[in-house]
Order: sequence, then C-alpha cells, then structure tokens
Amino acid sequence: MAHWHDVSVNLAPGEHTVLTLGDFSILLVNADGHFYAVENICPHDGGELDGGTIDNTTVTCPRHGACFSLKNGAVLKPPAFEDIGSFPVRTHDGQLQVYDEPKAP
Repeated sequence: MAHWHDVSVNLAPGEHTVLTLGDFSILLVNADGHFYAVENICPHDGGELDGGTIDNTTVTCPRHGACFSLKNGAVLKPPAFEDIGSFPVRTHDGQLQVYDEPKAP
C-alpha cells in the first residue's frame, strides 16, 4: 500500500538528491523553493538523470540529451518519447514528504 515518507534532507534552492522508495529511484529537486520528485531513470536507455543538467523545472539526461519536466515528468525533448513518473511532494507538520507511488498521468 502506498503512503507518504518523511524525507530528512536539507536542499537549498537549486540542489537535488536521489531517494530510493520501494522499487523507485527518485530525483528530488528544490527548484526555487518548490520541491519536485520524478523517476531518476531515463526511459530512453536507462541512464540516471541525477548526473544531468537541472535548469529550473527541467532535467536533461546526461547520456543523450532527452529533457523532462520536473513538474509532471513529461518528455520535453527526444530521444526519449516516454514520460517519467512524477511523485507528489508535500510539507506536513513541518516535515518534507514524498509519496511512494507516481501520480496518474
């Protein structure tokens, strides 16, 4: 059963980290005070996105340049054609939390 997980990280704006929740590797990004969580794996060839460029709410895969929205996981630029999962993020009682199941597209 899916549920919220406390995240014990202190990310300044522009910083990111990788979390493992269940079977998912999740890229958590602080984009100017807004937190976004997306799958950390590029569907084009399985590369990890956390080594790529993060520009505001866009992440670019370091391997072949596919771009994804951090807001909803949508593909913004090929060679990937499949969206990545995005995960709800919230602050509850002062604690940052990530839901361990991707949002429905």
